[in-house]
Amino acid sequence: MNLHLVRLLFAVLMMTVLALAGYLIGHQLGSGAWGAWIGACLGVMVPILRDMVRSERLMRWLRDVHSSAVTAEAAPRDRGVWGELGYRIERSLRQREALLKHEQSRLDQFLSAIDVSPNGVLLLDADFHIVWCNAAAADHFFLDPVRDLQQRVTNLLRAPAFVAYLQGNDYREPLAMLAPSGGLHLTVLIRAYGDGMRLVLSQDVTERLRAESMRRDFVANVSHEIRTPITVLAGFVETLANLPLTEAERHRVLTLMEQQTRRVQTLVADLLTLAQLEGSPRPTADRWVPVAELLEQVETEARGLSNGRHELLFPDIEHAPLDTLQLAGHQTELLSALANLVSNAVRYTPAGGQVEVAGSVRGDGRFEFLVRDSGIGIGREHLPRLTERFYRVDGSRSRETGGTGLGLSIVKHVVQRHGGELQIDSEPGKGSCFRLVFPSVRVRQPIQAMSEA
Repeated sequence: MNLHLVRLLFAVLMMTVLALAGYLIGHQLGSGAWGAWIGACLGVMVPILRDMVRSERLMRWLRDVHSSAVTAEAAPRDRGVWGELGYRIERSLRQREALLKHEQSRLDQFLSAIDVSPNGVLLLDADFHIVWCNAAAADHFFLDPVRDLQQRVTNLLRAPAFVAYLQGNDYREPLAMLAPSGGLHLTVLIRAYGDGMRLVLSQDVTERLRAESMRRDFVANVSHEIRTPITVLAGFVETLANLPLTEAERHRVLTLMEQQTRRVQTLVADLLTLAQLEGSPRPTADRWVPVAELLEQVETEARGLSNGRHELLFPDIEHAPLDTLQLAGHQTELLSALANLVSNAVRYTPAGGQVEVAGSVRGDGRFEFLVRDSGIGIGREHLPRLTERFYRVDGSRSRETGGTGLGLSIVKHVVQRHGGELQIDSEPGKGSCFRLVFPSVRVRQPIQAMSEA
């Protein structure tokens, strides 16, 4: 039999028993039938009053729960229907609270994930008031994610292009705009959702535009650098084919053709070197290169390039610590970086000038290659861009000296791949100083050599 039906029959039976008991007691104590019926009514009122007390306790508990919005205390544990009703309500409320906490936790995690997104997310209501924004959107639009909540976005972000885009309700194409701070290029996309609400997505495309610009400049520069010698070669070939030349003239033309061919070969070699540096993994720290060998090879190349026109100062590598010092890395890359610096110093230093090359261990354990010259120097405004591909302070002079405009870019890539840094100090008329600084973890001096010293 159903439990609720049993309880109902039990309650009816109890009321009947109480009514009968009250009737008998009233008949014994009262006068006649009136006393008996009064006793019966009092007997029936006892369970009714008890239920009223229990229901009032339950209602008081429900009011407390509603006012606090948290089920802190347990429901009254009365017997019978009211006790079970309180228990079931309490269990339902606690299940609801657990579900709300779970959903709130998921919402917090979702908002936290959006908050660390590199793209900006801005939620607006139907009146364009800010409902929520993440850190990226606050940075893009110069907003305060706490102070500016519920503020109308068009009062804070007054860029005419953005206001027109927001109010135009035509969001098929994204909007390209400058950030209010002026330092960033943004792509803004708006989507309508809900009851007139707006989702504003912003993306910082500054680096992408910069990369596209660099790629266009790179293609244009390569085309220009290759076109010039090819044009010269084509002219010489036509001259040899159509004009009768003396032996001296023929020799001069062939010499110039050889120079232009070598120029193209050097340019292609530098481009291949850059491509290899950018596409290969970083050099491991378990291949040790003797510093003395690097300096010896660079000195040989420098003296051949200078041909006695400069005063070249190189360190005495037969004495400690340079004779035993080693660098961890790729020998060909390290040699290429150092040779590029020394080659630039020789080519941009007038005859009779001085070029100094040194190597030393700093006090913090880092190793430094130093290349200093007494050449023409470089203006301070050019220093930040010196390592850009094909960037030249004086284009005509670079071509006269045989430069491709890629040497310092190669140097920067090599030193960064080895965890180091390139430091440049120069002033017009006072020469230049270039330093390749490598971290201490890539520097060692064998224990045996140290003990012998």
